[in-house]
Amino acid sequence: MAGVTHVVLVQWDGEQAGEHVGRTDELCREHLPRIDGVESVHSGPSISTEGLEGGFDWMLTVRFRDRDALAAYLPHPEHRPVAEHIGAGSSRVVVFDVED
Repeated sequence: MAGVTHVVLVQWDGEQAGEHVGRTDELCREHLPRIDGVESVHSGPSISTEGLEGGFDWMLTVRFRDRDALAAYLPHPEHRPVAEHIGAGSSRVVVFDVED
């Protein structure tokens, strides 16, 4: 079976973007690795010098063992605090999943 990479791009809402970044990174490190099938978690603001972020402020990538692990992640209770925090503080979110 092939692995899956889950990519989330977030544009934070308003002037509290810096606060959201730090707290969201903490929530990702605390909760997401506890989910079966999660192989790695990386998140943070862009450090690109190209300026091609299209208004997005922050990115999360989660590497999954396979499609079944991705499917189990979405309703998992450890995913909820992260998803809820992102939803509460964002003005725009894009999710893209790609299989190896």
